[in-house]
Amino acid sequence: MFDTPAFYSLLVFCVSSLMSISSILLRLKFANPQEYAKFQEELRSYNSDRERAKKTGDKKLYAQLRKQEKRISQIQTKMMKGQLINMVVTLALFFAIWQILGSYLMDKTVAYSPFYIPFITVDRGTFYEMPIFFWYMICSFFSSTLLQRVFRIGLGIGVQPQTQK
Repeated sequence: MFDTPAFYSLLVFCVSSLMSISSILLRLKFANPQEYAKFQEELRSYNSDRERAKKTGDKKLYAQLRKQEKRISQIQTKMMKGQLINMVVTLALFFAIWQILGSYLMDKTVAYSPFYIPFITVDRGTFYEMPIFFWYMICSFFSSTLLQRVFRIGLGIGVQPQTQK
């Protein structure tokens, strides 16, 4: 029962789902989407004012923008710090899990495909076997997309959070 491709497929899907949820929870902890949206709006306003000052040559506006440079720099630093912490922790967790999962399942068939996919599946008779790497990627894309919809967060760090209408 536990030495079958069906079990391995389910195991890889559960692990990829746990990785996705941990990544999302880390992103929510270290990179609050509402705070980031506010920061991005402030940065967008600053950059548009700076472009306007540059085009028009408005020295008064340029002087006002120079006074805001310290605050803008602090905002950018805070945003990058949260993103960096999230990325480092997620990657460390990913590599740790991948070492364990890969060492156990690397030589085993974890999934079958009903059709041939070039460079991904291996023809072994009536079924096309899928290696762990590609099955993990498929499960990861599916679970992370699904969980991002459930948590109503954007697809990336720089993307605005989804809002209810």
